[in-house]
Amino acid sequence: MSRRPSHPVRLLASALAAGALLTTAACSDGGGSESASDTAAEQAGVARPDAAKQTPTGSPSAPAALTEAGAKAALLTEADLEGGWNQVQDADKWRDRLLVGEVDVADFLTAKSDATDCQALLDALYDDGLLGDPSGPSALTGFEQGDSRLLEQVAGYDRAGLDARLKWLRTLPDTCDEFTATGSGGAERTVQVTEASVPDVGDARAGLRVSVKGDADGGPATLTLDIAAVRVDTSAVTVMGGGLEGGQTDSVEQAVRQGTERLKTVLDGGTPSPQPTTMD
Repeated sequence: MSRRPSHPVRLLASALAAGALLTTAACSDGGGSESASDTAAEQAGVARPDAAKQTPTGSPSAPAALTEAGAKAALLTEADLEGGWNQVQDADKWRDRLLVGEVDVADFLTAKSDATDCQALLDALYDDGLLGDPSGPSALTGFEQGDSRLLEQVAGYDRAGLDARLKWLRTLPDTCDEFTATGSGGAERTVQVTEASVPDVGDARAGLRVSVKGDADGGPATLTLDIAAVRVDTSAVTVMGGGLEGGQTDSVEQAVRQGTERLKTVLDGGTPSPQPTTMD
């Protein structure tokens, strides 16, 4: 199986599929010396604007642009998650065949165009495009807990495209609701899409729960995914958790809180603490 690009939609790996299918900026002084905040920003991987473009004194500072190093620094660690999640090294290879299928247009007799959106959702969950293609840096990490998995991506996007994608995600519980998808072998899967709550963090957010009922290794199986996406300026944190044993609502909510805080720290020129922030 060929290696595919790293993205947070490949939640459930081929390894599980084999067994159970799864699945401020501070200015330098006149002598050009660098301040401590400059150094911290560089270590966190944040691109600093030049002096001519910095915000005037007394005005709120705009977040810095995300860099590759910053995206990596913003990723969750095991210390940010409760419940015995173990970080893995092959999250970019995770995928789930239950998400591969052709949507039955007959389920959308009065609004056949809705079938296109539901097909796009399945394709995005499998093929990396939940928030569209990042236009900036992107970093990925994954964690395992028994047969469940949790995936996080931090990436930079075009602002207009990111807002449009979040708005689209919020329409899917009404647009898709419940439909049938047929796999390449002719097996039918029932897909349900519902709204999921997301912690009130970041600048904009969207949450979904997607369940796919089908067959795995000759027996019935249900894949459940909890999904949360949060925008911070022109960057975003996307978290997906779940598996054949059910969703991971609590872990996804915790991950999105901590992940958003880490991203904000990086964009503000800081370095995320090795210990998680206590949040109410």
